[in-house]
Amino acid sequence: MRSRSALAGAKRTTWAWLWLAILPVSAIAEEPHRVQSVCSERTPLRSTGTVNLRIDNDMFGGVGQDQGYSNGFLVSWVSPNLVDYRSDPCLPGIVQALNRGLALLQPEGFDEQNMTVGLGQMMYTPTDRERRDLITDDRPYAGALMFSLGYNARRGDSLRTSQLRLGVVGPAAHAGEVQNEWHRLLGIDRFRGWDNQLHNELVVQLIHERRTRVIRQESATGWGWDLTRHWGGSLGNFATYANLGGELRFGLRLPDDFGTAPLRPAGENTSPLHEPTSHAASAHLFVAYDARAVLYDITLDGNTFRSSHRVDKRPFVADVAYGVAMYHGRWRIALARYHRTREFHGQKEVPVYGTLTIGRRF
Repeated sequence: MRSRSALAGAKRTTWAWLWLAILPVSAIAEEPHRVQSVCSERTPLRSTGTVNLRIDNDMFGGVGQDQGYSNGFLVSWVSPNLVDYRSDPCLPGIVQALNRGLALLQPEGFDEQNMTVGLGQMMYTPTDRERRDLITDDRPYAGALMFSLGYNARRGDSLRTSQLRLGVVGPAAHAGEVQNEWHRLLGIDRFRGWDNQLHNELVVQLIHERRTRVIRQESATGWGWDLTRHWGGSLGNFATYANLGGELRFGLRLPDDFGTAPLRPAGENTSPLHEPTSHAASAHLFVAYDARAVLYDITLDGNTFRSSHRVDKRPFVADVAYGVAMYHGRWRIALARYHRTREFHGQKEVPVYGTLTIGRRF
């Protein structure tokens, strides 16, 4: 049994560690204020960047689940439209320096381009939170902390996205401490089996996705609908898969982008815009799907280079999502619910997730 002083020390370490992790992203989000006068010289689009906070939780699914992909967050900064990725004054200096070493990921020859910077944490747990021993017939405990750089390039109704994610899986991600602290604050029983989580492992994930807006119709009153399809894939020791899907939206003053459903790594509302976003209030409903052929998933297959707990994953997985997004002035909020097919053989329940995304333009 751990002493109170040890628990207090772990809590202080966890919060300090998370603060240090989030600080660089917040600094990136603040720096555009200092260069806004330069960015806005030619067009208002040059001064429009966005900071987003996304919170994922399976309890948001409304069916009382607390298992599988049980919780996560993502803090991200979306740049204004850019002239280039390596010297544009709208980019903070630290991002320009990083981009000089990642030229292979940056598309060229497109009409418009922008990029994203993000930091996120993900937690995966089995169904039984009370057991302290290894649960061999359920998914492993796993936590991940990931830093991401994404590059978006647009030509008309087509978007190309490449994203590099670097991070760590295992105790170094501090997912167990964060989850248990939140459960303590909310008065919920904590998960007791985090001592059985996957071992520490550095992970990398390269994601590429292409999206095409198939149709968009809008009336003179502002009501309209659009349909977007996507296909792509992921390569790396965090996850390797191929995916395809689409999204249908209907509402008032639809944004000029390529989708709203946020849980896919490359699926956030991040595309360059043709024109400044209206300050008038708007809202829309959306329904999306994504199907994946999965070759490797570290949260199910276990550690890549060390022996660890694993389950017999299913090679094909699909998500269906639906939700609502609302815009007012500089603010955006999106609520979504996801239903996922079973991810491994023997999984007892069909996973249901929920997400809340809050964004503000600067």
